[in-house]
Amino acid sequence: MDLYIVRHGESGRSIANLKRDIERALTSEGRKEVEDIADSIQKLGVEFDEIASSPLPRAKETAQIIARRQKKAKFLVWDELRPEGDRQAMLARLAKKGHESEVLLVGHEPYLTSVVADLIGARVGTILLKKAGLVRIRVTSFAPSAEGELRWLLSPRVLKAIS
Repeated sequence: MDLYIVRHGESGRSIANLKRDIERALTSEGRKEVEDIADSIQKLGVEFDEIASSPLPRAKETAQIIARRQKKAKFLVWDELRPEGDRQAMLARLAKKGHESEVLLVGHEPYLTSVVADLIGARVGTILLKKAGLVRIRVTSFAPSAEGELRWLLSPRVLKAIS
């Protein structure tokens, strides 16, 4: 499986009030940046089978912008991609996909980099996924544990240069 991971786009500063913070959407700059990233993904020739997003507005909006440029991708919302999501449940869900699947996950930090680190056997903190950054991992196994090979770790700057 080729697993792609995108951190949501720019959504402004976190808000101390958790209830209000959860509702933060992308800023206008964040939307523009994600549009550029979506163009770059298209230029790279990547076609997703599924795009799964956290239910939080900033991630969902990021995923929807990317999904609009995809011809065959099925758009899904997974609670497992919330910032406090259940990583094992998320991996179990991925394990049910076909070996040749191309899946995009859109979510939040630090959850996403801990998933990446676990999959590629890196120490947490050694991977930096910027807002609207893209990771590609070739998942080689889900049992007995999920393992994969890092193929890309692209910053928004590199992705924008492609578009």
